[in-house]
Amino acid sequence: MKNAIDIDEMIRRIRRAVGSFAKAAMFELYDDGHVSLFEQLVACIISVRTRDEISIVTARRLFRHARTAREMAALTIARIGELIAASTFHEAKAGQIHAVARRALEEFNGELPCDRETLLSFHGVGPKCANLALGIACGQKLISVDIHVHRVTNRWGYVSAATPEQTMAALGERLPEEYRVEINRLLVPFGKHICTGTLPKCSACPVLEMCGQVGVEKHR
Repeated sequence: MKNAIDIDEMIRRIRRAVGSFAKAAMFELYDDGHVSLFEQLVACIISVRTRDEISIVTARRLFRHARTAREMAALTIARIGELIAASTFHEAKAGQIHAVARRALEEFNGELPCDRETLLSFHGVGPKCANLALGIACGQKLISVDIHVHRVTNRWGYVSAATPEQTMAALGERLPEEYRVEINRLLVPFGKHICTGTLPKCSACPVLEMCGQVGVEKHR
């Protein structure tokens, strides 16, 4: 018999459990000083369908050459593509990043506004990136759902949703505001190292007594 989910206690336990693991890429970049909304949005574009280990190195390489919209717009699309070549679909992303920089200069004097609809109007920027960039750079209480957040929260039985988009909506109705940005920071390393996609390490899970283990047929 499982205990009822106590999200406050789960968050406290997971904070301790992931303390020794590498941070999710955008949070680590923020801690390194890449705090602007422009940098966070660019980093998220780079990260799409790319592992964190690659994303963070790639973003740092690009930011060594250009950190502001003005500096990025001065690069050619081809040069941006070269700098982010390790990222999946780097050629398309290079065009997207350059377009963001150009519009940021032309419409906002180089400073992107902390406005979700504005970010979503950029080609290649979806709710996941818009929410995460705004959450980290602007402190907005928005939920960003990647594969880890989707898998873990559904495995707990905290939500029941078929897609990350549906999970984001379900969490929006249930998850306390104070955890809406942190849930991504915590569940990315938690999902990579403990609550893995296959053979999750249930024996090492700090919240096992509250986890419904939905869909788990085999575990370690």
